[in-house]
Amino acid sequence: MNILVIGDSCTDIFIYGDIKRICPEAPVPVFNPTDENQNPGMALNVVENLKSLGCDVDIITNSNKIKKIRYVDTRSNQMVLRVDEHDYCEPLDSGMLNNLRTDYNAVIVSDYCKGFLSKLDIKYICDNFKNVFVDTKKQIGEWIMNAKYIKINEFEHMKNFEIIPNYPIIKRKLIITGGSKGCVHNGKHYPVKDVPVKDVSGAGDTFISGLVYNYVRTKDIRGSILFAQKCTTEVVQKHGVSTIKIEEL
Repeated sequence: MNILVIGDSCTDIFIYGDIKRICPEAPVPVFNPTDENQNPGMALNVVENLKSLGCDVDIITNSNKIKKIRYVDTRSNQMVLRVDEHDYCEPLDSGMLNNLRTDYNAVIVSDYCKGFLSKLDIKYICDNFKNVFVDTKKQIGEWIMNAKYIKINEFEHMKNFEIIPNYPIIKRKLIITGGSKGCVHNGKHYPVKDVPVKDVSGAGDTFISGLVYNYVRTKDIRGSILFAQKCTTEVVQKHGVSTIKIEEL
């Protein structure tokens, strides 16, 4: 199974530590770092999840290094601060898209809206490749009409609420994720099992990875949604940004 991933990427950094007192100079906690983990993030996290499922993956992403640094209290597992460094991308050279092979089993557009992909770039991908799955934070419109499926979260759906009825075709392609509330596709609600959640960072990347992997195998979108939810349920029970472990599914 050959899959192409196109989109913004970063490094996810988790700094764990102890908080035992409040700073005397200001009403903020004093954070004593004790441990640090780093993972490939955003589009690169999609790649890592697909590889864990046994896929062959190519990636087109930004060259500059975005960092998302999260400070987490070890005792409560609460994030107390997030610092985003270099939170932007140089735009993709659109000429690269003209020279890509078009025989991938699927293409995932992982658009975190950091400047790497324009609407015209995504439109070109949707128009010229088969089985294009788009995970985007942009406002939806005609430019995304030819995507196979479009994954957005509940907050992004609210931002697009007034626009979506204007595009009945797009409405049928939407998969709206809602965390512990499950997801909705084409009027059907898919609930999820209640599990102890440790970290939701990167859960959307895991969902789109599992969805596409199973869809390429089965062409069954309902079964693929259920498989994606199973993948996501596994990773949110772990600390930090975690990838799918096929033996756990």
